[in-house]
Amino acid sequence: MRVDTVLIDLDGTLIPMEQQAFIDAYFSDLARFMAGYGYTDAPALLGALMRGVKAMIQNDGGATNRERFWAVFCKELGEGVRAVEPALEGFYGGAFDAVRRVLDPAAAGRDVRALLALLRGENRRTVYLATNPLFPPVAVETRLRWIGLTPADFDGITTYDNSRYCKPNPAYYTEILERLGRPPETALMIGNNPSDDMSALKAGLSGYLVTDYLENEYNMDIAPFRRGSFAELTAFAAGL
Repeated sequence: MRVDTVLIDLDGTLIPMEQQAFIDAYFSDLARFMAGYGYTDAPALLGALMRGVKAMIQNDGGATNRERFWAVFCKELGEGVRAVEPALEGFYGGAFDAVRRVLDPAAAGRDVRALLALLRGENRRTVYLATNPLFPPVAVETRLRWIGLTPADFDGITTYDNSRYCKPNPAYYTEILERLGRPPETALMIGNNPSDDMSALKAGLSGYLVTDYLENEYNMDIAPFRRGSFAELTAFAAGL
């Protein structure tokens, strides 16, 4: 197949980790951080966070995901919480780094930079980091550091302040391709979640499902999807 644009997921695809372990560690560390600013009711905090995330996932394009999140987060916890946003930037650039403890040590030898080089290929394909845009840029940068990468390794990344949709909405993929000026017919999405990542097929892209850290909360049949391990993905990329 002809591919000139590759979109690739981050958590569980490039980063070797189980999603639930990441969520548990992240929530625990965030609750501890926010307690230092007077938000000591962890269940209320995490409930507000999850409702803010839900608002982003259900975003219809009328505002950025950041705007959707903070509207709900402030409604839940009071407008005063907005003053904590600059401190949260510091959290994501600092203490959040400790969440790297959930990375699978058995996958420490995976060469993600070599994979990106193969995906880019001799024809210099566009390689775009299509991580679900639920976080600010600094949080994406921190997670990329866990695997020795930076935003400069990609032709763009999605974050909550530059996106108006989320996975599994196919409009998320359409928005990226419109930003790049590329048609879906020559675009490939790589990810580890058949619901979130393979929804790209509904937008006209092709897909590759990475199975090492498969997230399949709806027990979808993955047989219809091109799929394989990280090692098999690397071999596939070499043949693009």
